[in-house]
Amino acid sequence: MDKMWSGRFSAGTSSLLDRFNASIMFDKKLYVEDIEGSIAHATMLAKQNILTEHELTLIKDGLAQVKYEIESGKFEWKISDEDLHMGIEKRLTAIIGDAGKKLHTARSRNDQVAVDFRRYVLRKNLEIVDALKLLMNEILVIANKHTHTILPGMTHLQHAQPINFAFHLGAYLSMFKRDIERFESSHVRNNVSPLGCAALAGTPHNIDRTITAELLGFDSVSINCLDTVSDRDFALEILFNISTMMMHISRLSEELVMWSSYEFKFIELSDEYSTGSSIMPQKKNPDVPELLRGKTGRVYGSLMGLLTVMKALPLAYNKDTQEDKEGVFDAVETAEISLEILKEAIKTMHVKPSNMEKASKVGHLSATDLADYLVQKCDIPFREAHFITGRAVAKSEELKIDLSDIELKYLQEIDERISEDVLEFLSIKSSMNARTSEGGTSTKRTEEQLEYFENYLMEK
Repeated sequence: MDKMWSGRFSAGTSSLLDRFNASIMFDKKLYVEDIEGSIAHATMLAKQNILTEHELTLIKDGLAQVKYEIESGKFEWKISDEDLHMGIEKRLTAIIGDAGKKLHTARSRNDQVAVDFRRYVLRKNLEIVDALKLLMNEILVIANKHTHTILPGMTHLQHAQPINFAFHLGAYLSMFKRDIERFESSHVRNNVSPLGCAALAGTPHNIDRTITAELLGFDSVSINCLDTVSDRDFALEILFNISTMMMHISRLSEELVMWSSYEFKFIELSDEYSTGSSIMPQKKNPDVPELLRGKTGRVYGSLMGLLTVMKALPLAYNKDTQEDKEGVFDAVETAEISLEILKEAIKTMHVKPSNMEKASKVGHLSATDLADYLVQKCDIPFREAHFITGRAVAKSEELKIDLSDIELKYLQEIDERISEDVLEFLSIKSSMNARTSEGGTSTKRTEEQLEYFENYLMEK
């Protein structure tokens, strides 16, 4: 009968229930947040004359010792203590005596776990933002070298129009910028303190929630205690934000896999971030981007798991909510290592511009430019221009050449209104640089986009 809540019970819990009920072996990850929250709570209690200054000193010194024991590996985590809150409080009481028993005044494990978990998630939001910025910086380094490097832009995985490699990378910079904005927005929205809500309805003790909020770095206190102790929106948001970010990482990873294949040969991943085959000595496998694709599904599972836990819970706190942490911990750790290793894989990869440009000469990428020429220079309606261009593509196929290499005489056989100046329109490089509308792929517009992202990161 060593449970702190065991006064109402006449028999101890079974060892099976202890194992089933306990969260201490995974929520111990929150020990820093828990100790800091307890120090803030005790400080507030002393300011409100609920604790004496002597008791506050004992509690702060005792918690400092507990923290040292945890970090030095001397602390004994016991399943019988259920969770880290009870484990830390029991050890504190063993160190300082009855003053340790007063720490829980005007507090419940419900608001205690809410503040611990929320602070962990808030901190991780900002740490992931920092990692995203480092990734974006590495992408920018590569992109700035390749604003003139032409590769085939695709739709339906078919060659469509010529773009430059920096422009392609800029699409991912846009995605990761939005990811940063989601994490930052979530941090602002959820930066409210649950401490002082107690079990669900507040407390009759003369506490001051703004004191603990300020001590713990919150912007404000929560509005409704019934909602606060059962709210896990902040956890769902970080799971959604990580899932969206990992989806972007997975899309880039898929392209790295394709680009590094013999069929594309657009890039080569460094030996440091590739593996070999146990049976085929010639193989160089893109395991990093493949694993990143796979880990995306793992994160999705954590999001769906917590959504399912929360979908039918009555107010307020329920034990089901204990299932909120492991998925978040795993998703955060997955996000952190994924961002780090993707950054290094990109930093060390070798880009092959000549292969990209060679691929751009396959698939008649300047076909749209011929249609635009017919509209602009010959005053031909677009639908008719589209038909004429289709005939020109068919002729190029017959000649077994790319449309960008077709001779003027063949085009004039198709339509006599075509003049010699069409050849400039059909150039792959000219086609790429013709896309001068804002957000377009021309080298000039691409350089503007890269400058935008550089300024964005500098302002962060």
